[in-house]
Amino acid sequence: MKSFKEVFEQYQWNEVKARLEKVSLSDVRNSLQKKNKTIDDFLVLLSRAASGELELMARMTQTLTQKRFGKTIQLYAPLYLSNECQNICTYCGFSLDNHLKRKTLSDTELMVEASVLKSMGVNHILLVSGEANKIVGVPYFQNAVRLLRPHFAHISIEVQPLEEDEYRLLQEEGVHSVLVYQETYHQEVYKEYHPKGKKSNFHYRLDTPDRIGRAGVHKIGSGVLLGLEDWRIDSFFNALHIDYLQKQYWKSRFSVSFPRLRPAEGIIEPNFIMEDKDLLQLICAYRIWNEDLEISISTRESEVFRNHVVRLGATTMSAGSKTNPGGYSVDKESLEQFETSDERSMDEIRSMIKKAGYDPVMKDWESVYSGF
Repeated sequence: MKSFKEVFEQYQWNEVKARLEKVSLSDVRNSLQKKNKTIDDFLVLLSRAASGELELMARMTQTLTQKRFGKTIQLYAPLYLSNECQNICTYCGFSLDNHLKRKTLSDTELMVEASVLKSMGVNHILLVSGEANKIVGVPYFQNAVRLLRPHFAHISIEVQPLEEDEYRLLQEEGVHSVLVYQETYHQEVYKEYHPKGKKSNFHYRLDTPDRIGRAGVHKIGSGVLLGLEDWRIDSFFNALHIDYLQKQYWKSRFSVSFPRLRPAEGIIEPNFIMEDKDLLQLICAYRIWNEDLEISISTRESEVFRNHVVRLGATTMSAGSKTNPGGYSVDKESLEQFETSDERSMDEIRSMIKKAGYDPVMKDWESVYSGF
């Protein structure tokens, strides 16, 4: 296969929906008993029928996660570089049609924000920006990574889709992982959510993880925006994408995130409501299907949910998050991408993890050893 597009075109949204609706409880139990799970088993574990075995799935998830990752939770914090964006997206506070205060961090402001994060004990940062190539393009990211690399052990990025050579350049500068979300795999309605901007090109975005993989980036993160379309169908396509990527770019690691729609300036209401029990089922389905997959839980989720998911599959969590550029110190009033739900500090999250019997990890590797 040359790209995921060839795999994607073998499946139809409505056909996947019909398959999910036909799953029986006996199908679920058969999948749970299998030693080696396939993408078809993942579909079974997403079904409404599988919710009847959620308690068993949760116990299996806990066992499998501890077996592969131990009792550790990697902690990180986002660092928002800019809320400038040239896209109109109906669900995002950064959307071009939201005429509110915009900001892009200067070098000085960037380092002030970094110093606050360091004082919180943060050693793993996720650089985030809106999609505005002329204002925050590759030269801006390259400069930011160069400034930050001496101070942080692990730098991830979540920015606009780039070309393969651009990903390779940033990887050489010190970027460890790249996160990119398709938002929804429902091609027929994708344009409705992205009416203007480069992001409206469905297939360019779909091909982005291939460009990341070919560039040799150490870790690739994915996910869908939970609330746009049917979470079961969208999540099946996301797992299908991960399955393809793991086989094609086997030297890379992979993670999945679960962004549920949160309040933000000017956004639509969710089309599909996802309850906490649904999200737990989704996390369990991913873990039972794929023991090696890293599972990341952000501050979009509530304190109660995050307290429980520490024991049920999570391997990575954000804490103390600010979702606006300068939000930690220099400009606390700039436009947020979305409201956070769990507003506890990094110290409070570390304490919660320890009370759960787990080890909060601020730094789990050093880039100097990545060639060994």
